[in-house]
Amino acid sequence: MLTDGSVSSTGRIQAVPSVGSGVMALDAGHAPEEFKAHPDWKDVTPSIAESATLGDGLRRAREQSGKSLADLAAETKVHTRFLIALEQNDWSSLPSRVFAIGYVRGYATALGLDEQLAVERFKRESPDTSAPLKAPIGVAFEDVKRHSPRIIAGIAVVALAVIGWNIFQRVNLMRAPQPSDIATVPESWSLGAVPGQDGLIDLSAPRAAPPDQTTPALYITPGLEAQLTGIDPNDPAVIAATAAANNAPVQKAFNPRGAVYGAPATASQVVIQAKKAGALVVRLADGQALFARQMAAGEAWRAPLGLSAVIDVSDPAAFDVYLNGEHGGVLPAVVTPLTQLNRRAEDAARQVADEQARRQLQIQADRATQAQAQVQTQGQTQGQTQGQPAPTTPPIGAVTTN
Repeated sequence: MLTDGSVSSTGRIQAVPSVGSGVMALDAGHAPEEFKAHPDWKDVTPSIAESATLGDGLRRAREQSGKSLADLAAETKVHTRFLIALEQNDWSSLPSRVFAIGYVRGYATALGLDEQLAVERFKRESPDTSAPLKAPIGVAFEDVKRHSPRIIAGIAVVALAVIGWNIFQRVNLMRAPQPSDIATVPESWSLGAVPGQDGLIDLSAPRAAPPDQTTPALYITPGLEAQLTGIDPNDPAVIAATAAANNAPVQKAFNPRGAVYGAPATASQVVIQAKKAGALVVRLADGQALFARQMAAGEAWRAPLGLSAVIDVSDPAAFDVYLNGEHGGVLPAVVTPLTQLNRRAEDAARQVADEQARRQLQIQADRATQAQAQVQTQGQTQGQTQGQPAPTTPPIGAVTTN
């Protein structure tokens, strides 16, 4: 016997599998035919194969188990939106295929279903479009191979017929060479002889090429820019500050070359961009995966501000880090805390702000020194002018004598 008989409180016989009998457990999603043949049999865990789709089977099994999506998310460490996507057959909302198969396997294991059956069902309903196409096989392909010599021979016969017809037409149109109707060579055809011109042509010296453009340069009124902007372009302090700002090292800026995931540009200081294909997983403090994707070259992920997470990648050299829009090298390790990158971005922004404030203070100090020097110079000039005697003019009507 494969089962042991036991009587329940209602007086009905229940079939219980014996130890070592080789009968498949109920949590595998299948039940032996001996159990199903009993009139009081009721499948505790429904099979995935009996549902119309994989998502319907998973949702039905979860509802009968009494577990909520939050309970499954805590047990499988999979985000709730991915579990909802599995139940709704929304394959486009799932991450890469490797992670999606792992989610299906974890979902089935948590509900006591046959995980291998669930994975095979997922592969049938969501085929891998990246798999290369196989060569055609079958009766139709063998029939084409059998008749291919005849088809090639027919095409060759048609091509030879067309070529032969063209050659025949060209041979018939060929004519024997005939003497020219021109009796004498015209005078204008003689080398160096032009009708009505006996002497040689004198050429002058080559002239200079005309300028590329004759538009005059834009005239700028002296002192107008300083009056409008308050900054004198000829001020030595301004020139020195501009030169220092231009000489400051500037790293290459972030250039999106693919899809950009994560936070918007105005709410992020750290951007991680893939130089080549690689896996990127962002885990929260509780271990849940916030973002997981097989990144292609050029794709990027923006980190939200103030997020406490860990970045886990397959190859740190395959991902560039951009801090405040400027390149900050590659990821330092396979597992990198996001707070470390946010701290680097804040320090870099603080250094730039301090440098700009220092330059502004230096410019204001130089202007104050120049203004004080100009005031002193004007005071000295006025003192010298007041010390000289005023010129006297003779009164009107006075007689001047020599």
